[in-house]
Amino acid sequence: MTPFQAPTRTRIKICGLTREQDVDAAVAAGADAVGFVLYPPSPRYVTPQRAAELAKRLPPFVTPVLLFVNESAINVIAACAYIPSATVQFHGDESPADCWAASANGTRPFLRAARIPLDDSQPFDLLKFASDYATAQAILLDAHVDGYGGGGKTFNWSRLPPSVSSHLVLSGGLTPANVTDGILQVRPRALSLSVDVSSGVEISKGIKDAAKIHQFVAAVRAADDPLAKYHHDNLPTA
Repeated sequence: MTPFQAPTRTRIKICGLTREQDVDAAVAAGADAVGFVLYPPSPRYVTPQRAAELAKRLPPFVTPVLLFVNESAINVIAACAYIPSATVQFHGDESPADCWAASANGTRPFLRAARIPLDDSQPFDLLKFASDYATAQAILLDAHVDGYGGGGKTFNWSRLPPSVSSHLVLSGGLTPANVTDGILQVRPRALSLSVDVSSGVEISKGIKDAAKIHQFVAAVRAADDPLAKYHHDNLPTA
């Protein structure tokens, strides 16, 4: 890649929204998608009805995403009826068959979260995982911690395979300070790369900070600048 290559636009999801002002801030900053957590144990949990209220604030071409953890297909489909335009994100132990059924036999686009171990000694076969969930719109990469969700932890990006024939979404511990480097490291490995942030733009769990959202989006756009990779690759080594 030269510094004159046409820029790539990284798509951005702000997840775990619970308030109207946070939805508005994400839209104003230029987010492509917003996420609502429909997993009751989560501190960011909202009901399907509340998610629908918040989603009504979205303009065209900003995608609502509903996050589920080990929920039944019946309940997923019922929740999606409140937001017909939603994409579904499966973040638990759902099998390919579970995802297929809960996405109304593949008629609703879905993301499948891959929980990458924090311990470098624990293997994870992302190529097999992506193959098993080939009907997913993208594979979301998150850190494997106790419970479900990344817990604001960043896994070792260098452990990822050099080439994955899937669209990937980088998540887990992203912040305005590290997302540019994450994009530059992971984007060359995938068909395309998007990013997903939650705790990295929060004041407290479920309460977003508009300034941090804008800083995060600015950092992503910096990574999209073809000069960013040029300067990144030409940094002096110790």
